Amino acid sequence: MDLTAFKALSFDCYGTLIDWEAGITAVISPWALEQGLSLSDEELLLAYASAEAEVAAGEFALYPEVLASAFRRTGAALGREVSGEWAAQLGSSVPDWPAFPDSAEALARLASRYQLIIVSNVHRAGFAGSNLRLRGDFAAIITAEDVGAYKPAENHFRALDTTLDALGVERSELLHVAQSLFHDHVPAKREGLRSVWINRRHDRPGWGATPEPSGDFSYDLEFGSMGEFADAVDKAF
Repeated sequence: MDLTAFKALSFDCYGTLIDWEAGITAVISPWALEQGLSLSDEELLLAYASAEAEVAAGEFALYPEVLASAFRRTGAALGREVSGEWAAQLGSSVPDWPAFPDSAEALARLASRYQLIIVSNVHRAGFAGSNLRLRGDFAAIITAEDVGAYKPAENHFRALDTTLDALGVERSELLHVAQSLFHDHVPAKREGLRSVWINRRHDRPGWGATPEPSGDFSYDLEFGSMGEFADAVDKAF
């Protein structure tokens, strides 16, 4: 792949730029301990992943409500109750989720080469909090709040088409960059988009907070971090 042939990069945020698994486990692990559950963070994330996917596929709600509902559903699956206080704590936690250590620096380097676009399953206020950590210079931000649905639904990608038109970028000049095969690379293949897999879990088994992909997916390049991807771009230019 010629990385110099692209004019824009679209990014998933949570899992790719922001460490959402660390953010989620910072809440659900203390809850599990309080409940007397002897489960590892990986086991808790596995239970949570399916719960969030089910909630997100249902009637649209803003992401804090999705988080709270998914937490309650996770608790029910584990035979424990999640109180309103615990559910609200996870629902309000997005701005506290940490960025991966390489994200801000990599985005700054990439912004000198491409227009950057966010395509994220979150609400506007949540992303605004996260961008205080990322300090990203984004040409456009597309959230679930804007499109009324959650990936892998097509809504984000229809909005992305409109955004590309406004930016004067052809689809062939866009590269989608994401961690989640389920949320991003399955729909990217469906939409005919070139993509890069940021395999943040390359050194860990299992799927973590992301469901196992249930459809066809592909990607053109794979990197273990945003820093590695930015290095490859710098080398290409």
